Amino acid sequence: MVYLVNPVLQLVVLAGAFAAVHLAATSRSFIFFAHTVLFALLTGVLVFQGIEPYSTTQHPDGTWTVVLYGAAKAIWWIGGALMLISFVRLVLIFEERPREGRLVQDLIAGIIYIGAGLSIVAYVFNIPVGTLIATSGVIAVILGLALQSTLSDVFSGVALNLGRPYSIGDWIILDTGVQGRVVETNWRATHLLNATNDLVVIPNSNLAKSQLVNQSSPDEAHGISIGVRVITSRTPLQIQHVFETIVIGSKHTLRDPPALITLGDIDGQSIAVDLSFRVADAGQIIAAKNEMLDLIFRHLKAEGLQLVTTTALPAYMPTTPVNPIDLPADSPAKIVHALPLFSSLTADELKTLSTDLSRHPYPRGTEIIQQGERSPTLMIVAQGVVAVERDDGGRKIELNRLSPGDFLGERGLLMGAAEPGTIRTLTTAVVYELSAESIAKVLRDRPDLADEIGSTLSARLDAEAASAGGSSSVQHRPLTISNRIRQLFQL
Repeated sequence: MVYLVNPVLQLVVLAGAFAAVHLAATSRSFIFFAHTVLFALLTGVLVFQGIEPYSTTQHPDGTWTVVLYGAAKAIWWIGGALMLISFVRLVLIFEERPREGRLVQDLIAGIIYIGAGLSIVAYVFNIPVGTLIATSGVIAVILGLALQSTLSDVFSGVALNLGRPYSIGDWIILDTGVQGRVVETNWRATHLLNATNDLVVIPNSNLAKSQLVNQSSPDEAHGISIGVRVITSRTPLQIQHVFETIVIGSKHTLRDPPALITLGDIDGQSIAVDLSFRVADAGQIIAAKNEMLDLIFRHLKAEGLQLVTTTALPAYMPTTPVNPIDLPADSPAKIVHALPLFSSLTADELKTLSTDLSRHPYPRGTEIIQQGERSPTLMIVAQGVVAVERDDGGRKIELNRLSPGDFLGERGLLMGAAEPGTIRTLTTAVVYELSAESIAKVLRDRPDLADEIGSTLSARLDAEAASAGGSSSVQHRPLTISNRIRQLFQL
C-alpha cells in the first residue's frame, strides 16, 4: 500500500485545486483555463496509475484500493463536468448579452451534472443506469407532482427565453397593470424594477400566460399622447401653429419622427387638440409629460389662448385668478414678475424694473447674441422658442431651449461673462429687454437680492453644463455668482 501514498496525495491536491478554482475565481477565461489544466493533470495521473474511469471491468484487490479507484473515477468525472461547464459559461453568450443566456447556460450545466452523476453511478458503483432509471419511475412521478408549480415555472422560463418577448433592460407592462424594467430572469421567476424602485418578482408561469406590452421593442423610443381643449379665440390652423411651436420648445421630445398634432372635434366655443410625440426611452415619460404640460400652459398664456375648464370649481374657490401683487394682467411688470429671478419683488420694485422694458420681435433663425459676446441687457422671452447652441470645433451642442417666461443674456449683464453659445430663435419670437440701470436701482435698495439671483443662476448654469456633458464648476456656485453681482453693481 506504500506505493499508493503518492497517487492519493496527488488526487487530494488536484481535487482541492478544482474546488478552490470553482469557489474563488471570478474570471470566466481563467476558470476555463484552470479547469482544463487540472483535468489534463488528473487524466495523466489516472493513466499513469492504470485507472480507467470509463471502465467497469477493473476489480482491484483490497478494500482501500477499491475505495481509491472509485474516488479517482468520481473525481475525474466531476472534474470533466466542471471543465465542460466552464467552457459553456465562457462561450455560450447569445447576441453579446450574457445575462440573457443565463437560463440556457444553467440548463446545459444541469444536463452536464446529471450526465456526470449517471456516469459515476455506472462506472464507479457498477449499477446499470437503464435499470436505475426504470425503477425510479414511481419516484419521478411523485417528484413531478410535488414540484408541478416549480417545473411549470422552469419550462415557462425556458419558453420565454427562447421566444424572447423581452430582454434584460426592457420596460414591460403586464395586463394586470404591473410594470417595470426587467433586471433578471432565472429558473423560477422574472424580476422587475418598477418606477418606485421596488423589486417585483413574477413567477415565469404567470408571466407566460399574461399579455404584456414591451415598451422597449422594437427600440427604446416610447410614444406619449396628451389631449387638451382650447377655446377657439383663433382659427384652428393658428392654434395648430401654436402647438407646433410648443413641440419645438421641448427638450425631451425626439425630432425624428416628428410630433403629430391632430385637431379633433370642434364646437362653438372650443376645439380638441391631441399631441403625440416620442421620447428616447420609457424612463423619460414622466419628465417629458411634465415639461410638455408646462410648455402648453406657458405658450397658450403667451399667445392669449385659454384652456377649457372641464370641471366646475368648488364653491369656495374664486372663479377669477388672484393677482398677488395687484398689477394689471397686461402690465409690463407682470412679464418681469414671471421670471424666477425677480419673483420675490414687490409691486413698486417691479414697476421700477419695467420702466424701460422694451419689446423686440425676431423672425425665425435670427441670431440674437453670438457666442463669446456679452449682453448689456437682460432679455425675457415673451413668445416663441429660443435655443442656446455652442460651436465646439464645428460640432454644434445645444445647451438649452427657452420658452415664454425664460430669460437670456444674464451672463453678460449679471456676471460680466461671455455667452457660452449663440442664442438663436427657432421660431418667430418676441423678446423684452431689461436695462442694467433698472436692475441696479433695485439691487441698491435690496442688496440681499443678489443672493437670490445667485442661487437661480447657479441652477441654470448647472443645467446647461449637464446638457453639454460637463459638470458643475466652482464659478457656478451661488456664493461666487452673488459676489460677482455685488462687484459689478458696486453693492
